[in-house]
Amino acid sequence: MAFIDFSIVQISVMLMAVLCSYIIFGMIGFGTALIASPVLLQFLPLAEIIPLLALLDLCAALSNLIRDGKKADMTELKRLIPLMCVGSLIGFLLLLKIKPETSLLAFAVFILLYALYALSGIQPERRFGPKHVVPFGFGGGLLGAMFGSGGFMYSIYLNGRLQDPQKIRITQTTLIGCSTLLRVILFALAGVYFSWHIFALMLLFIPSMLIGSYLGKHITLKLSKAQFLKIIHVVIFFSGLSILLKYALTHS
Repeated sequence: MAFIDFSIVQISVMLMAVLCSYIIFGMIGFGTALIASPVLLQFLPLAEIIPLLALLDLCAALSNLIRDGKKADMTELKRLIPLMCVGSLIGFLLLLKIKPETSLLAFAVFILLYALYALSGIQPERRFGPKHVVPFGFGGGLLGAMFGSGGFMYSIYLNGRLQDPQKIRITQTTLIGCSTLLRVILFALAGVYFSWHIFALMLLFIPSMLIGSYLGKHITLKLSKAQFLKIIHVVIFFSGLSILLKYALTHS
């Protein structure tokens, strides 16, 4: 079995990390890699974590894609998807080509920068023009393929373009579903999923994914959403620091 080298405690820690990450996914529609990856990195390589989470994200997003896809803002999707595809392809090639230790360092820096941005409280300009789609569409695809989390780029762009919160949510979840499907196809074409190990781990994590997604959509929290997300971003920041420290210790 793929889990034979893991202890019960290690499996429990991984399951809890996946559960928490999909609670966040259920609430905001992205962020699984930011929450789960720092923990999973203690047991699995980054090059295995990203395609594994892509499979789980696809399962979690599929129902949203089927149910709400036709209600999304098609004009914005037509602008974003081509750029997302280009960014995803380049990010995918970089992920396969660069050295694992370089990927680890880049991932740690990415996590820290995202956490600092989220904690800063900086609000982007309220209205973006169509030309702003280029950095956000391309950047979201690139970061999604390399680190499994480019969703916040789409969120920033759509919040600066659309007024209706429901329209923003549906368009974003549809875009995340398309992005995840593209990543899975790219990984499949590269033969990444030919390993039984990844599928065995996916089967192990599916219950946590389903429960977390359900709780994220339906749980009533005593904290406000803003307070809850602030705590999560603090956790992400220290997770990034721990990965950076791990990199420094192994290369000192």
